[in-house]
Amino acid sequence: MTKAMKIAIVDDEKDMRQSISQWLALSGYDTETYASAEEALGALGADYPGIVISDIKMPGMDGIQFLKKLMGNDSALPVIMITGHGDVPMAVEAMRIGAFDFLEKPFNPDRMSELAKKATNARRLTLDNRALRKELSDGSQLMSKLIGQSPAMERLREDVLDLGQADGHVLIDGETGTGKTLIAHALHAVGSRAGKKFVLISCAAMDEDALMRRLFGPMQPDETRLPAIEEARGGTLVLEDIEALSDSAQARLLSVINDQGTPPETRIVAICNLQDEGNTCESKLRPDLYFRLAALKITVPPLRARGEDILTLFTRLSEQYADEYGCDAPKVSAQEAAQLLQAPWPGNVRQLINLAERAVLQSRRGQGTIASLLMSDHEEMQPVMTTEGKPLKEYVEAFERMLIDNTMRRHKGSISAVMDELCLPRRTLNEKMAKYGLQRADYI
Repeated sequence: MTKAMKIAIVDDEKDMRQSISQWLALSGYDTETYASAEEALGALGADYPGIVISDIKMPGMDGIQFLKKLMGNDSALPVIMITGHGDVPMAVEAMRIGAFDFLEKPFNPDRMSELAKKATNARRLTLDNRALRKELSDGSQLMSKLIGQSPAMERLREDVLDLGQADGHVLIDGETGTGKTLIAHALHAVGSRAGKKFVLISCAAMDEDALMRRLFGPMQPDETRLPAIEEARGGTLVLEDIEALSDSAQARLLSVINDQGTPPETRIVAICNLQDEGNTCESKLRPDLYFRLAALKITVPPLRARGEDILTLFTRLSEQYADEYGCDAPKVSAQEAAQLLQAPWPGNVRQLINLAERAVLQSRRGQGTIASLLMSDHEEMQPVMTTEGKPLKEYVEAFERMLIDNTMRRHKGSISAVMDELCLPRRTLNEKMAKYGLQRADYI
């Protein structure tokens, strides 16, 4: 569940602090009160998970000085200032410095709640964006998202680590929904360009004129950013849907690549969504450009080729959504596990993410089954025979591994609790954990 945002209330008048706190607490906020700006500054760091409501007129450090200090620490922190009647110049000064808004005494509590809602929504968005940027610049965090023990995923992680250290351009291909953009972020984050500019452009999202300007310039007079080629200088430029580039855009891109020399000043990572026979990236790009971009190449495996990774991913995703929605994750039966494994997954990981969320939502309502969701996605899917033609033994083992993994995770590595729930003697449990590569230390 999303945690309630905090609101720091700073006012030297005790009655005012308490009344504001009580009113906002009734609205579901986690309030903190401070009698002075000096006291509050010690608790309000750069990533404070909330907003500030402060009086302007206070002894010692006043609200304007306090606001300046806060903006110096974190210019995106929403601060709502409380002003006295007639303090318009001070309110104007506060807004100039960076205050989110102001309330004039005596103020309407509903108006305060309305401002608090707007400010906390803005703060949540800021913090989410910061967390995302941090995650996308952290190679270890990104590599941990490449979940799975299948040979295909082992190879993919090795490729990302190897090619991330190289300097040449990279072509990433694979079916839609396999996570190619995540791989591009990971290549940047684990290489020598980590921490430098990462610019992502969708070649299919703009018309040709707009795309040419965005990539190569000149920019419009009212645009302040640089063309993408310049903006990404020294870092990585990711071109999604590279197959959508026109002939003239391909020629211009090839010219830029040739001018850069070796090693390239800006690394280009091209993402292609074409893998159909006769309709590939190679067939859509001019040969000289294709072979420059495909000097290093990664093909992201489809979900159906990842075996029991499907169950691991579904478990992790359903647990995440269950936590978000405040309910228990749905239990997977042996039959449903087999159906998850044999589904064709045309939408790949993206489709699995959607299915996991829907499974949690319907489980929360006490309705439906995972099998029904699968059948609605794949109406022509055979209920027994897998497209891979795998023997029953492999499905049984995959289900058994998932069951032990889920139970160990739920009981935080308590062997005795897992033995009781699964009715297994310790020796048998130890043997199965060793067989499936499960270690108790990973769950504690």
